[in-house]
Amino acid sequence: MNVVLMRGILSRDPESRALPSGDRLLSFDLTTRTGDEPADSAPVVWFEPPEAGASLGAGDDVVVVGRVRRRWFRTGGATQSRTEVVAERVVLSRHTKRSRATLDHALARIAEAFEGGSRP
Repeated sequence: MNVVLMRGILSRDPESRALPSGDRLLSFDLTTRTGDEPADSAPVVWFEPPEAGASLGAGDDVVVVGRVRRRWFRTGGATQSRTEVVAERVVLSRHTKRSRATLDHALARIAEAFEGGSRP
């Protein structure tokens, strides 16, 4: 099972780009805080985001559900890797009903994995 649930602040404006495949990608960094602990930041990519994704900006408080992936690529003749969150859903946390539905979606995926006895 690979389910990520995050709530945090966009630390920079999202960047949109078209991939060679023709797919659209929105990328941003999400900063989270837990109590008095230092902030954590994670890169997030969102494939084929809805048009509403274009309205996101630095400082927005969002809820993200997705999965973690590590991808490998070659640059400058060297192989490098990047670990990132691949978003399935991104909603502004101030949209209470949508945020709750997003949380319910993540919890249902987790429950399904445990109840169904699926293996990683």
